[in-house]
Amino acid sequence: MYHAESFAKLGFRTHLVGYKGSKPVSSLTSLPHVHVHHLSEPPTFSRRVSFGLFALVKIAYQTISVLYTLMFSITYPPEFIMVQNPPSIPTLALVWFVGWVRASKVIIDWHNLGYSILALKLGRAHPLVMIAKRFEEIFGRSAYAHLFVTRAMRDHLVSNWNLTGRMAVLHDRPPSHFHKCLPPEVHELFIRLGPSLKDPSLTDFLPKPNVPYSTEFTMTSWPSRESRISSQYSQINMPKLREDRVALLVSSTSWTPDEDFDTLLEALQLYEERARAVNDGPQSSPTERLPKIWMVITGKGPLQAMYMSRVARLQEKWAFVRCSSLWLEAEDYPLLLGSADLGICLHASSSALDLPMKVVDMFGCGLPVCALDFKCLPELVKDGRNGMVFKGSRELADQMEALLKSFPSSTRLESLRSSLRGADKLPDTHSNSDGVDWEWCSWADNWNRIVKPLVLRNVEHLD
Repeated sequence: MYHAESFAKLGFRTHLVGYKGSKPVSSLTSLPHVHVHHLSEPPTFSRRVSFGLFALVKIAYQTISVLYTLMFSITYPPEFIMVQNPPSIPTLALVWFVGWVRASKVIIDWHNLGYSILALKLGRAHPLVMIAKRFEEIFGRSAYAHLFVTRAMRDHLVSNWNLTGRMAVLHDRPPSHFHKCLPPEVHELFIRLGPSLKDPSLTDFLPKPNVPYSTEFTMTSWPSRESRISSQYSQINMPKLREDRVALLVSSTSWTPDEDFDTLLEALQLYEERARAVNDGPQSSPTERLPKIWMVITGKGPLQAMYMSRVARLQEKWAFVRCSSLWLEAEDYPLLLGSADLGICLHASSSALDLPMKVVDMFGCGLPVCALDFKCLPELVKDGRNGMVFKGSRELADQMEALLKSFPSSTRLESLRSSLRGADKLPDTHSNSDGVDWEWCSWADNWNRIVKPLVLRNVEHLD
């Protein structure tokens, strides 16, 4: 959606093609010359057959739907066709074909390798995985331009697949409406979310709200007596964060095998045990106390029901930890991130060449992150500067304890927040002693600096 918005702001007539699901953000749909095309879903009965048969049915539906949309629903031949990879099959081949027939320039946005995701389910030696890899290599090799989410992915594909076309690394960045929320925004968000927080496990865990005057995380207060006397109209003060609030932790996921939630559950169990020992100990001091934490997990996916049933059993015995799964509208997701105290990322990367977009979103909202370590994570997360990197559940629990100690006045957490606040401008240089700079900017700044020159270089017609 962000690419589509950037093209539309340049004046391109922009067509967004995809499946129904989350509605596009209003900043995109409010722009002129933006058209949304929904692809046909495979019939529901096909999900009950074997994986191989379902894959064939899905590919057939995708082929017909994508070809019809690109060849007939979009009346004029597009100047550019941008495709995000994955998914790879059959999309890359279809876009290559349509680009050839309609003389359109194809841009491939490499976010990961499709065959590596399939390998999580079938194993890397499976014949279908080998076929998928070959398919991706053949139809992804040639394009007008290739955009890579990491330097590591660019280096890997250029050296192993002999890509042809213009090439640029475009690190993901969030759009400008991702930001750290002020207390009034937090207040409004939790007034809206209030009806979805009626889970019995949260009733006695979160502070009691008194809507509209207070929520689980914010409160308002009346002016002093002197202010009321001196003012013609008595007004309620602006909302502020509650001192008795719990620490809000957030993780977003698609609930797939490339994210190991066992690690998170084990870390939450360890935190529970440590919070009991520290807070209930005879020599407990305010500077050493650990807060209650509410772990909110956003998103939907195949493993959600299994893990949340395990959570329900675990938290029957927990006093300091709660874990909930929430589905948010696109407009509320950045507000939740901007209201949170700490982000958790369990993304392991099927290819070890991509970066988790969820961390990009969190950084855009000024939210420090604890992230699972993998090969190219240092291109985004600088351990100890804008977040912390862990390798297992015990290390994650250690980091949660260190960052949340004496909450809400944690000095270590504030240090990470300060680093994020200070990294909002592009540096003059893009490398340092380790070859990777800690740089930050908005999506628009990054896109205009890297992609805009590529697409305006040989534009033939601009509506």
